[in-house]
Parts: sequence; structure tokens; C-alpha cells
Amino acid sequence: MEIQAAIARSDHADFQIEEVTLDEPRADEILVKIMGVGLCHTDVVFKHLGTAVHPMPAVFGHEGSGIVEKIGAQVTKVKPGDRVTISFRSCGQCDHCDSGAPPYCRTMPALNYAGARTDGSTAIRNANGPIASNFFGQSSFASHALTYERNVVPVPEDFPLEMAGPLGCGIQTGAGGVINSLAAKAGSSIVILGGGSVGLSAVMGAKVQGCAIIIVVEPMAARRDLALELGATHALDPAAIASITEAVRQITPIGVDYAFDTTGVPSVMADTMGALGSKGVFGFVGVAPPGTPAPGDINQIITFGHTIKGIIEGDSDPDVFIPALMEHYKAGRLPLDRMIKLYPLSAINDAIKEQAMGVCVKAVLVPDAVWVGQ
Repeated sequence: MEIQAAIARSDHADFQIEEVTLDEPRADEILVKIMGVGLCHTDVVFKHLGTAVHPMPAVFGHEGSGIVEKIGAQVTKVKPGDRVTISFRSCGQCDHCDSGAPPYCRTMPALNYAGARTDGSTAIRNANGPIASNFFGQSSFASHALTYERNVVPVPEDFPLEMAGPLGCGIQTGAGGVINSLAAKAGSSIVILGGGSVGLSAVMGAKVQGCAIIIVVEPMAARRDLALELGATHALDPAAIASITEAVRQITPIGVDYAFDTTGVPSVMADTMGALGSKGVFGFVGVAPPGTPAPGDINQIITFGHTIKGIIEGDSDPDVFIPALMEHYKAGRLPLDRMIKLYPLSAINDAIKEQAMGVCVKAVLVPDAVWVGQ
């Protein structure tokens, strides 16, 4: 079928909106009409790094949501007409999937980052040849996407469908990082580095967990203000403090129980190690430059019993955690709409610039045909 998609052709060029051909769904595939797709920093990183990490040209996008249009013969989880959000892909057969840890699926890279199906074929093409697809098992910067049963989670009628996509990655990464990965205890303290959509989702997750001290470190004033509105107890401007360690210990002299980095900035992470209290846990989700060592001195880590923890997708089992996030939203505990601004898919390059500038926290792209129809 002919669809509209945002094509990444090189690391330095803007996305181009083009008409391309999408395969009909195979026996294990699901065709979804996209109603909204979150713009995640990971999409921008993969485009920026180019062919070093992913084939080009490519269709990215991995926070899609929409309506099922067709299903393959083997699909039983959903049917045409169902509302779904689309998360990452996992195999469902390895030991990690069996134990409820699908973000650590043994075949995670092949299923999510290869730019093709497992047999090497691509689902998208144009007159010039194949276009890399299957990004996170979806490639949803498009009017339609092919995905799989392990990716999709049903969305109830009383949840806004265009906002459901970011639950599949950014929001479950931030909120899940605090709720699932760190399992922050009620009455505990946490410092969150970065007040973008992942960091603010972590703030909301910390609020859900009942953390008593929630400190956000963020350079943009509007995001610091929003962090305070969403539940942070303190919001620090890194330009106005001598060091994160010093500023945090002025708030809580014994240090924090948890730290959560969304920035991937080595100096920020290193500066925060001294803010950890005894038995403190430091979780990392930010994408750091290749070759960045883990922060901290090993002797200090041993002396104070610190834990350094890598986190993927908030340690979420999407079928379990995404419905829980939707319930938190409906109960007013996860007001994700406060972060979101909608853009037509054709304005993707403007959305990237405005998100980076802080005009919005979380851009959600709506396919142009849907945008016009709203």
C-alpha cells in the first residue's frame, strides 16, 4: 500500500516527507493506522549517528499509537478496529522475556535496531529501492506502520489515543525507571538529572512512589517550573550552583537514596556521584558518548555500598506496565498531557528544533491526513 512517511536519508539532512510503499502484513504482522507518534531523543540520535549505527535511508519512530487496520493469520491479540499503543519488540521466548524482563530480550538489538525484519527484508520501499524499516519493530514516523503482537498494548476508549504512543518508550522509561528499576521507597530522596520528557516522567514516578525529596537539575527555567508543578520539591539550575553534589547535600546532608540520569553528560553524572548517600542507587538511561566510563571511584562505590544500574525501557513489561500508566493518568497521578504538544508529521523538523529549544517538552507527530481531519 502507498503511505506517507518521514524519511531520514543522511545524518546531516532534514527528514523528508515522501510517498513510499509499505508491504501488506505477513502472518505475524499487524498493520496500524498511526494516529500519533512521540518524537524521542533516540530517533534523533540514530539519525545523527547515521550509517554507523543504522542503515540509511530509514524510517524511524518508535512511540506510535493508532488503530489496527489488518492482521496476519497468526495474530490473535488484537483485531481490526482496536486502539493500540506500540512499544519495543521482544521475542517472548528467551529467559529474560520468560522472567518478565523483555527490555533485556536476548535478541533486542536484532529485533529493534537492525533496520529490517529478521530475514533481512525491509517492509518499506520506493522507486529507488528498499528503505530501512522495523525500527523498534514499528517505524512509525508514517501514516501506517507494520508491527507485532509483542509490541502492541490495547488502549481503552477513555484514554486519548494520540497521547498513548509516548507511553511505549519515553514515559515508561522515566516513570518505570523510578517505579520499577529503582523501586524508590516511600519517604526516600531522589535527584533527577534532566527535565525533559523522560526526566519529568521520572518526577511523576517519584511522586507516585511517595518520595519525600524530589530534586530536579535542569537548565531551562520553564522545565524547572513544570517539574515543581508535577511534584518535584526542589528544582536546581546547574548554572547557578557550584556543583550538584554540594547543592544536593545542602538540601539533604546525608545524600540522596537514588539518582537518575537522563542527560548522558559525563561531567553531570560524575558530579552527581558525591550526592549519593550510603547504599545509594544511581540509575542511567541517558545516551552518553561512546566510550564513556561509568562514573565514580571504585573504592568509594565499595565503601558506601553504591549501586550503578543501567536501565532500558524502565524495566517495563509493556503488557503490564503501560495499562498501569494509563490508570495513573486517569487518576490524575500522571498528567502527561502537561508535557505534550501536537505537530503534523510534515512539521517534524520544526518539532525537533522546538523540542531541543524547550518550546515544548514532548512533541507528538500526527500524520497529516489525521491532522487535517481533526
